[in-house]
Amino acid sequence: MTVEDDPFAIPSRPKRRYPRGGGVEYEGGTTFSLAPDSEREDAWLRGVVEGVLDGEGYTYGDWFDLPMPLYLVHDEGTGDVFRISVRDGTIRLHVLPATESGGLRQFFDRLQDSADGVEWDVSRRVESAGEG
Repeated sequence: MTVEDDPFAIPSRPKRRYPRGGGVEYEGGTTFSLAPDSEREDAWLRGVVEGVLDGEGYTYGDWFDLPMPLYLVHDEGTGDVFRISVRDGTIRLHVLPATESGGLRQFFDRLQDSADGVEWDVSRRVESAGEG
């Protein structure tokens, strides 16, 4: 399957950097945006995301003190780890260096099942390392 055929193909992965001051930063990478067919409040989207993550097969946490939900997710079935954010009426799946398409696709399938009757537009944003 080519990138054009697979909406969850990952053409670019982020590079990890470890600044001297501590922590970890990511440069570049791929983000998938999942936008519902009709406008939804972030609170509704957050509830749908948490409903999926509370189901079987996920370990996750929202440990970050940010003005939006940001979850670090481990898909126990595929072994994939990725981040999910909810902001401005959109759910975003953030690829990490070892993320594969299977975990993203599985989350999306469960999201569709959970939000019955909602159609989703999937778009992809790719940044090269070094772009800001």
